[in-house]
Amino acid sequence: MNRHELAEALTAAGLPPESFQIAEVHETSPPPTDFWFLRPGSDDGWEVGAYERGQFDVRANFDTESDAAQWMLTTLVGQRGLSG
Repeated sequence: MNRHELAEALTAAGLPPESFQIAEVHETSPPPTDFWFLRPGSDDGWEVGAYERGQFDVRANFDTESDAAQWMLTTLVGQRGLSG
C-alpha cells in the first residue's frame, strides 16, 4: 500500500478529511488543530503520528512507505491492506 492508496482507504472508511494529513497526497489548508499524519522522516524513513495541541508526536518510524501506510490504516480503522 502506498500513500495514495492509504488516502483512498481512509476516505472510504469514512474518516473526515481533516482528521489526517498524508505528505504530498492529502493535506488540508489551513491545517486542522488535531490530526494524524504520515510524512517522510529522517534517514529516508517514514513517520506516523498525531498532531495535537500544536505538537507533532511521532508514534512510529518505518523503513518503507508501505509499512508506514499499513500501520496508519490499521491504527485508524483497524483493517489490513486493501486486499487483505
